[in-house]
Amino acid sequence: MGENGENGDSALFLEEKIGRCPHFPHFPPFSHFPCPHFPHLKETKSMIEWNRLILDTPSTSEMLRYGGTRTWQERRPIVVWNTTFRCNLNCLHCYAQSQNKSYLGELTTQEAKAMISDLSDFNIPVLLFSGGEPLMRNDIFELADFAVKSGLKIALSTNGTLITEKIASKIKEAGFTYIGISLDGIGETNDKFRGQKGAFDLALNGIHHCQQTGIKTGIRFTINKYNYHELSAILGLVKEKNIERCCIYHLVYAGRGSHLIDKDISRKESMQASEVIFNWVMGNGSKYPEILTVDNHADGVFLYLRLKQTDPEKAEQVFNLLATNGGNSSGIGIGCIDNLGEVHADQFWQHYSFGNVRQQRFSDIWMDVSNELMRGLKERKGLLKGRCSQCKYLTLCNGNMRSRAEAVYGDVWASDPACYLTDEEIGVTLQP
Repeated sequence: MGENGENGDSALFLEEKIGRCPHFPHFPPFSHFPCPHFPHLKETKSMIEWNRLILDTPSTSEMLRYGGTRTWQERRPIVVWNTTFRCNLNCLHCYAQSQNKSYLGELTTQEAKAMISDLSDFNIPVLLFSGGEPLMRNDIFELADFAVKSGLKIALSTNGTLITEKIASKIKEAGFTYIGISLDGIGETNDKFRGQKGAFDLALNGIHHCQQTGIKTGIRFTINKYNYHELSAILGLVKEKNIERCCIYHLVYAGRGSHLIDKDISRKESMQASEVIFNWVMGNGSKYPEILTVDNHADGVFLYLRLKQTDPEKAEQVFNLLATNGGNSSGIGIGCIDNLGEVHADQFWQHYSFGNVRQQRFSDIWMDVSNELMRGLKERKGLLKGRCSQCKYLTLCNGNMRSRAEAVYGDVWASDPACYLTDEEIGVTLQP
């Protein structure tokens, strides 16, 4: 879906179990994915996996799961594809500004297949079918089937309101192995945010139908001032309905979301939300349901500092995992192709294109650093300004969301305004 709240869908393949490699038992080096000695190991995504970090004891294979220390040349991006911008809802935070209308010039079936073939050749780890609402594209199941037969892992990002029992079966048959469905509050809160009465109940029905097919199903919740007070209720709903994953997203100011800057939660509220999540995971005491946060790597630093108070050894393990993950990976480990074939650093950069897959292969566009912005995103640390440039945890967050900095300050390299940690916590002594 073209909304704040879909990145976590692309991490589904991180759950695949991998064993210790007999050839390299001590953190083996490798230059590309999939590693020949770890055939199930896939690329990571910019998110904080709270259960795993808090409750697991990281091993060598766990470190590998977080990606390994690799250059951008060695990495391959998870790709979000906006299959169509058409959508049956009218969400307040939609980065694609989708409407329920036909959009001229969207990739044809054959053009989409050519793109998918190139993505397969480029060895991307996951293709996320998004929108708009991807289920409104007539050839969605044909293209999904083609992607699977091309060797790609595929996920689906949807609002869930169109998923009947029959549609859920077709999703399963097409080869989707994970579905992320949006819920941005309980009942009326969700419906107001999504612009349609009854959307909450329809989405819950969609979740149920998907669960009945055996497809791994999760929800996405974009936190903001409209629904901040319902975070605990959402976590409770996830457990009550046996939903396997809950991805909690920080608001990114793009598309219609650019009009919600003043509706984002405050730094204090962000800190309180992280405390709620931490306490919930600790109290639940289980790796399931999986709780993830996305689009604000201050969460990782918060988690490290929080654990440091009670379990310094665990805190150091978490620090190492987060550092290996590398923080935000827009333009590195995550990319986007929109409905017209334009290539973006991630789905929130719809206003800036690096090229079009109709004229060039995605792989060629992605690896071309003659573009100043592409080069900067791939090697950004020396370009960052303000608090980000002085932060002692830069290796954990990588400067966070550059599109959010641009939206507020008009400067791609300015500090991320959504970082809720204090100057003292991150070691900043001078004002930006």
